[in-house]
Amino acid sequence: MKKKAVALQYNKEKNQAPVVSAKGEGKTAQKIIQIAKENGVPLKKDEDLIELLSKVELDKEIPPQMYKAIAEVFSFIYTTTKEP
Repeated sequence: MKKKAVALQYNKEKNQAPVVSAKGEGKTAQKIIQIAKENGVPLKKDEDLIELLSKVELDKEIPPQMYKAIAEVFSFIYTTTKEP
């Protein structure tokens, strides 16, 4: 099974919901992960969510039915990156 990755971007000034900014599998997924690590972007492994997000078109907002799952991801990111 090939490794998959999806990157989200959220700009509250421009978008109502996070946007799929990159996605791919195999070498493309590895590159997305590498770029995230190099830039200090937290990573969360969730194969089910990646399957759903990979169906969203690039540069499109996630659909409302995914808001709860994505809120959990952002909560995870917040708790892992906030300073004590």
